[in-house]
Amino acid sequence: QVQLVESGGGLVQPGGSLRLSCAASGSIDSIDVMGWYRLTPGEQRELVAVETSGGDRNYSDSVKGRFTVSRDNGKNAVYLQMNSLKPEDATVYYCYAIVRLSMVSPRFQFWGQGTQVTVSS
Repeated sequence: QVQLVESGGGLVQPGGSLRLSCAASGSIDSIDVMGWYRLTPGEQRELVAVETSGGDRNYSDSVKGRFTVSRDNGKNAVYLQMNSLKPEDATVYYCYAIVRLSMVSPRFQFWGQGTQVTVSS
């Protein structure tokens, strides 16, 4: 099994910065995609930013230019640097990964438990 453990959430003032971290552990052969989603007011998970194993990055329009996703493939980790935070960025952020458990296994999706980000003065 694979576990994703997030850290780095918390309270920050509008305009401030936070850095989220996520480390994957378990029976992992490779991670094709790793990144972040967040919970919408309608209780859906929306993409924030992801990075492929090849280094391609995809961002939500709402965070482009403010957030940066990055991976450390050697550590099976992903980070989200969040700058210029706005009150509307406040929600639960989930780490996400598409993982191969072996060279011949299909890909599986895994989620972290979520970390709360609060943006308030």
